[in-house]
Amino acid sequence: MAPHQEIEIKFCVAAVGALSRRLRASGFRLLTKRTHEMNTVYDFAGRPLFKRGELLRLRKYGPEWVLTHKAKGTTGRHKSRVETETKISDGARMHGILLALGLAPTFRYEKFRAEWSDGLGRVVIDETPIGTFGEIEGPSRWIDQTATALRIRRSDYITQSYAELFFDWKTKNRHRANEMTFAAVSPKRTRH
Repeated sequence: MAPHQEIEIKFCVAAVGALSRRLRASGFRLLTKRTHEMNTVYDFAGRPLFKRGELLRLRKYGPEWVLTHKAKGTTGRHKSRVETETKISDGARMHGILLALGLAPTFRYEKFRAEWSDGLGRVVIDETPIGTFGEIEGPSRWIDQTATALRIRRSDYITQSYAELFFDWKTKNRHRANEMTFAAVSPKRTRH
């Protein structure tokens, strides 16, 4: 997959059913039903990728594996950065290659994701251990038009990463979890 400019915002979702109805009413169709996703972020000792604002992630989405590099981006009303992805046939071997190159896992997060599209961009609904979030990804003007159609105010836009959201949540809730997984955040109520 060729690199592309990722432009997106997140927002909190109060009711998945209501958002799904608004998406349908706005001409979106469901591309991927609710699917489990596990993400592992990698970095070298001393975290140079993190310090440069970059991210290297190995994702398992349903049965598929994807390796993603996100370059340092810019954040204004929307978050924007170059993203390069490639599908991987064997996630365990890719993990081994990354370890052999001196990278190590630095953060894991999981969610259940459903993907919607109207042909111009996409909206995802992510059920995470710390709450349900939506993402709107596409051209800047389209993001704002879609947000308006979905009744999302600009003051509700979130440009933080899931790692940033998790560590803010962890501080606010004085939680001991070190990763954003259902087992770590709510070990008694792991959902699948």
